[in-house]
Amino acid sequence: MAYKILVADDESEIRDLLRLYLEKDGYEVMEAEDGAKALSLLQEQERKGQAVDLLILDIMMPGIDGYRVLRNIRENNNIPVIILSAKSSDSDKILGLDLGADDYITKPFQPLEAVARVNSNIRRFYALGAGRQKQVEVLTVRDLKLDTASCMLWQGERPVELTSVEFKIMKSFMENPGKVFTKQQLFEQGWGDDYLVSDNNIMVCISKLRAKLSEDGNAYIRTIRGLGYRLEK
Repeated sequence: MAYKILVADDESEIRDLLRLYLEKDGYEVMEAEDGAKALSLLQEQERKGQAVDLLILDIMMPGIDGYRVLRNIRENNNIPVIILSAKSSDSDKILGLDLGADDYITKPFQPLEAVARVNSNIRRFYALGAGRQKQVEVLTVRDLKLDTASCMLWQGERPVELTSVEFKIMKSFMENPGKVFTKQQLFEQGWGDDYLVSDNNIMVCISKLRAKLSEDGNAYIRTIRGLGYRLEK
């Protein structure tokens, strides 16, 4: 069955262009011209049991903008989200990643690059993850339990919502508690090696994980000065 991609952008030319290239690569494509329509389609597909597998999301859309759409999605859904935006400053990219996006493409863009980013996120989140899930379904460290089948993290009885990047990094930590991971290793685990991600994005991701687990930043994930990060056993 083909993976289902939702393209949310108020420019019909961009939606048409992405549909052309994505369908050529074997994806099923849905379109939304604004944020409200995107949220409606996501909810409708979930009710039908035909959930969207990845969202390409524009930021500057009429009505509900992309940031608000992303916040809404991350309340109960960890599907990969790729931001597609004319906003190209580092602060805009960090804000998008901080809100839970997995990737960020700036306009104007190359369609083949966009397809490559979609392929990479789909492969890491679904295809590669499925193979590993058959080996170990639940990872446990201290009071943390990571269900790799549902991509859910539990702290005791409390569910902890994770983005797809946070899930992949937390999975690496919990498979190797006590091991020090360099920023480069975390970059490879969370984003892959297809393109560069700045140190700031890794720092933001670690900061978000820490905040979700404890008010004490070092309670679970400790910074090892000059080396990287480790999950405390």
